[in-house]
Amino acid sequence: MTTTTSPPHLSPADQQKSNNRLLLIVALVVASMVGLAYASVPLYKLFCQVTGFGGTTQVATEAPDQPLAYAAPLSVRLDANVNPQLNWSFVPVEAEVRLKPGEEVTALYRATNIGTEPSTGTATFNVTPQKAGPYFMKIECFCFTEQTLQPGESVDMPVRFFLDSEIASDINTVDIDEIVLSYTFFKAVDKTS
Repeated sequence: MTTTTSPPHLSPADQQKSNNRLLLIVALVVASMVGLAYASVPLYKLFCQVTGFGGTTQVATEAPDQPLAYAAPLSVRLDANVNPQLNWSFVPVEAEVRLKPGEEVTALYRATNIGTEPSTGTATFNVTPQKAGPYFMKIECFCFTEQTLQPGESVDMPVRFFLDSEIASDINTVDIDEIVLSYTFFKAVDKTS
């Protein structure tokens, strides 16, 4: 003879407690997911700035006193792009600069408002190859602030930078002989609306 036992039945009060507990757990999971979704962009940006991940450059206050005398010079190719919503022309004044690790250089980009109204732009930047990002040190850059140009106005915008001397001795970067510094200007978000 086989006997089967049925699962114990919960009283209505215990069933309600169980349902409330499950509802609370689901609500906490959903709230955590929403919170992480909102926090992911600023956290990722912070991560990239700290580590140089994804070609994000670093910020420095000054260059070293002396460039590395024994290191071969590297080429930094300058690239410029403009989002179609911003009616600007944006080009590097020189297509390329050469420097030794530790040597400070100033490169110029020229922006011109070709529209009929004043406009404000903000620049994003990137360095390729990505593994060079942690060694690319910016001292001064037009990309740190928004830029406003009047109709027909042209401005030369400097970026002062150097390559950290460690780029010459890091086993992952010794093969680099060219770096591309790329900027893209976008129409700045109107914060008044």
